[in-house]
Amino acid sequence: MGKHSTIRTEFSTAINVILKPKQIARAFSGLRCTFGGRSTVPDISVFTWARIPRDTNGEIANTFLITPDWTIEILSLDQSQTKVTKNILHCLNYGTQMGWLIDPNEQTVFVYLPKQQPEVFDEPGQKLPVPSFANELNLNLETVFGWFLE
Repeated sequence: MGKHSTIRTEFSTAINVILKPKQIARAFSGLRCTFGGRSTVPDISVFTWARIPRDTNGEIANTFLITPDWTIEILSLDQSQTKVTKNILHCLNYGTQMGWLIDPNEQTVFVYLPKQQPEVFDEPGQKLPVPSFANELNLNLETVFGWFLE
């Protein structure tokens, strides 16, 4: 699970280093999100700043009863691609702007948008699409899978 953990850590960090200081968005790792009658726990959930649930003290809430704006799943060796895809589609059906399924072994990223056919990114130089709020992120396959070499 080293590849899974590497992408999860590095990707969350990349998002938070660029988007969090400007209060654009924040990435959460392994956060339970409950909506539409069930819960999902994406590897990375990204919420735009204004949508981050807060408690009465203004601190980040413990319970997230909304969809993430961007859901990112990283396929593990023992994980069902069908189950993970169903989780992404559930998020999209309830308002998530974009979903990614990253397959570390195939070095491929599947990008899901609401009511559209998924796109496949598997060429090293391909720039990866991000939600509009995250357009400051400049990610391609070489960057994402290059984290394995660091």
